[in-house]
Amino acid sequence: MTSISQHFQSLRASKQCALIPFVTAGDPDLETTKEALRILDRNGANFLELGVPYSDPLADGPVIQAAATRALQNGTKLEHVLEMLEAVSPELKAPVILFTYYNPILNLGVKSFLARIANAGAKGLVVPDLPLEEAEELINNAAEFGIEVILLVAPTSSKERIEAIAKYSQGFIYLVSVTGVTGMRTQIQDRVKNLLTDMRSVTDKPIGIGFGISGADQAHQVMDWGADAVIVGSAFVKRLATGSREEGLQAIEQFCQELKAAITPAVATV
Repeated sequence: MTSISQHFQSLRASKQCALIPFVTAGDPDLETTKEALRILDRNGANFLELGVPYSDPLADGPVIQAAATRALQNGTKLEHVLEMLEAVSPELKAPVILFTYYNPILNLGVKSFLARIANAGAKGLVVPDLPLEEAEELINNAAEFGIEVILLVAPTSSKERIEAIAKYSQGFIYLVSVTGVTGMRTQIQDRVKNLLTDMRSVTDKPIGIGFGISGADQAHQVMDWGADAVIVGSAFVKRLATGSREEGLQAIEQFCQELKAAITPAVATV
């Protein structure tokens, strides 16, 4: 499996915008999560973002919070998530990005945590409650284990802060499209387009936009604005949790196909 940076280089060379779906591990159970990763990988996902359920998910909206609560009530723990990932990652083409809060990292110790997730097959790491000022130890140790630490830029970030985050973010930069938590929105704010332009003036690293994208029209809009990746979370989590296991899996398969079609440029025919 290639690194996140290498995969983005290939996508840019072929002028493709990446699709990054998110699912919460253990909702409704880890076997379903494993099958969901396989389905998304087969149906257009370029990267896979896997959320580790956490009891106090400050960055997450109600849909993902509810999914994390259900997973925890089912007994899902970090070690269970990594065992599942270790079993399925050899089957996946898309690099896996782990989304977790910092407390589980502290509990294991930075190097032990990085070694364990690398062994499980993860290639990237997003830690939403870890500010740049406190991320040095994690970033400095990550390369040893082949892990790229992806940092988030908020829509309220100053140009100076964007420059600092862009300098240290690895793999790509995660641009948060809304002020607040994750969740589905009916519109993506126009200021995100301006912020994307501002970021292009200070970095040539890939930029992914997430938080609030809920459908194909928004994904296409973000692609048109020039994003390197579209990140979709709550809309996948909600579909997977609706109806039976089979219905949920079928729903995310169809949704993944719709999003991929929306961000794939039409090929002109002669």
